[in-house]
Amino acid sequence: MKERSFTTGKMVRLAVLVAIIIIMAVTPLGFLMVGPIAITLMMIPVAVAAIVVGPMGGAIAGATFGMTSFLRGFGISPLSTALMNQDPIFTFILLVGTRILAGLITGLIYRALCERKNKTVASMAACLAAPVLNTVFFVSTLVLLFSSNEFVTQNLGASPWAIVVTIVTVNAVIEAGVGFVVGSAISRTLVHLFPGRAAPRKAAAT
Repeated sequence: MKERSFTTGKMVRLAVLVAIIIIMAVTPLGFLMVGPIAITLMMIPVAVAAIVVGPMGGAIAGATFGMTSFLRGFGISPLSTALMNQDPIFTFILLVGTRILAGLITGLIYRALCERKNKTVASMAACLAAPVLNTVFFVSTLVLLFSSNEFVTQNLGASPWAIVVTIVTVNAVIEAGVGFVVGSAISRTLVHLFPGRAAPRKAAAT
């Protein structure tokens, strides 16, 4: 019988992780401001969702993270507000679309590695991939859509290369390091407590 993609247990775990993302968003844990941009640890629960629920769980958690970031564009975050004032649709793509994609691909990475590696290795790789993917998608989309934005050029750099260097040298390193350590510790425990669809296939008896 084909396994259902969303069991009751997975839905409960996803709901808990979405709640954690929302709580983080309204506390300093979610967005640590460093100058005009924020260091975010929100990809940790997104990565955990992608691992213990699956790619769609990662996408939903990523969408939740993205929506909290998008709402900060209404006067809370200087960068998001400046981008929102220029183009709300492009801002939505930047803040929500990239996070959905990062969560989805993190889940796919975990699932693919579970076919070849053990759960610990797969979860560690996924927890490192999540913040890296978030940075790559966010920075590339920011450069593509908003490299000429006045706030961006004044605070992040006048050229695409300068924007990349500004974000990667501080934010990306911290996000990747913390996300890898904390996310790996959490997900390593959860994948053994709640084996999901992405668990490695058992070899056929001979």
